[in-house]
Amino acid sequence: MSLHAWLELIASGLITGGVYALIALGLNLQYGLMRVLNIAHGEFLMLGAFATWFAYTQLGISPLLMAPIAFAIMTGLGLVIHRLVFRRLAATSPNVDVFEARGLMVAFGLMFLVQNFASLVWGGELRGYDYLTDPVVVGGAQFAGNKLVLLGVALAASLALIVLLRRTLLGKGVRALMQSPTGAQLVGIDTERLHPLMFGIGLGLAGLAGSLLSMAYAISPSIGEPYTVTALIVITLGGFGSMTGSLVAGLALGVIEAVGMHFTSPSLKSLLSYAIFIAVLLWKPSGLFKR
Repeated sequence: MSLHAWLELIASGLITGGVYALIALGLNLQYGLMRVLNIAHGEFLMLGAFATWFAYTQLGISPLLMAPIAFAIMTGLGLVIHRLVFRRLAATSPNVDVFEARGLMVAFGLMFLVQNFASLVWGGELRGYDYLTDPVVVGGAQFAGNKLVLLGVALAASLALIVLLRRTLLGKGVRALMQSPTGAQLVGIDTERLHPLMFGIGLGLAGLAGSLLSMAYAISPSIGEPYTVTALIVITLGGFGSMTGSLVAGLALGVIEAVGMHFTSPSLKSLLSYAIFIAVLLWKPSGLFKR
């Protein structure tokens, strides 16, 4: 393979990995802070993708403009879901273990509810649109403009979240809650405010990922579930509660899948991911990037 071919291959993996990282960051934020293993997380990626598709094809709104709007809509929806569902579960659960189990069951129901809603509204067929499809030459290699935009925005949003959590008082409160919920409450951190906000931001990141995804790939009501599974693999690789780990692991998994599929077969994509997932669970269950 030529240098240009390798560059295109690795870049394609990073583009996919950018989406993986973005949705994994949102899911990791929810689980690390609230112990909510939101199996329905990928369905909000799907909703963000369809919202962007509809806005562009029916209303003529640019997908780049819709990306932050999709983030805002899904964040608001997350606040509502937290208030109506997970806040009530937390109040009625006797301990964290019971809350996790109940939250998982509710998330399963939410997943099927959102899937069926999308199928009813938009049908089950694939949808897509052309946006920034002209090739862009970088270092002698060619890339579709929409995929470069996808990677750039995904990396910018991921890094912005990591900086927010590391450099601001809000972020310090979130990290304190992740490390010791009881200790954080004792020093006066307002969990009643942080929990819904971070749950909403988590869904907002999923919506943003879906909006970006729709620019470059076909979408359908069934796309969310595989991304949820991949996000769980990414979180396992990077370490539960580690935002930097999720970013690095997402990008790495995208590259590994791209290279692996190139030298084997695209049908082995899932096999590669699950093999890495199982190996990390057996070798370093705390995650490759968790201290």
